[in-house]
Amino acid sequence: MTYDAKTVEDYLEQIPSERVDTVNRLRNTIKMHLPKGFEETMLYGMIAYVVPLSTYPEGYLGQKDTPLPFVSVASQKHTINVYHNGLYVNEKLSDWFKSAYKETVGKKPDMGKSCIRFKPRNSIPFALLGILMEKMTVKDVIAMYEDR
Repeated sequence: MTYDAKTVEDYLEQIPSERVDTVNRLRNTIKMHLPKGFEETMLYGMIAYVVPLSTYPEGYLGQKDTPLPFVSVASQKHTINVYHNGLYVNEKLSDWFKSAYKETVGKKPDMGKSCIRFKPRNSIPFALLGILMEKMTVKDVIAMYEDR
């Protein structure tokens, strides 16, 4: 689903009310565990954690007004999704996460290349997501982007 939200607060007002607590818990987990230097904003219709333009002024895809995206959270029609660009680019990180998820939850994650899909009523492994957030710094994200 696409929401026309300019701020995180607008986004939270537009998503289904029964998802707000879960999305806020995801936000808090991400913000608590992301290394310093990332910024929360809205990007591509999702809550996003980005490398700010003050740190990487070249911008994403050469767009001087678009920060480098790293992690995003989105309320979709049937799922709440966490998008982690490191999982898409770094096979070792992706393999670690899939293995750790299976150990933690007891089954394989519902994933795309960078997308982890959670059914809103199912338990989300917040502690594991916190560990995932700690695995890449702003410098790592910039290097990953520049090496693409």
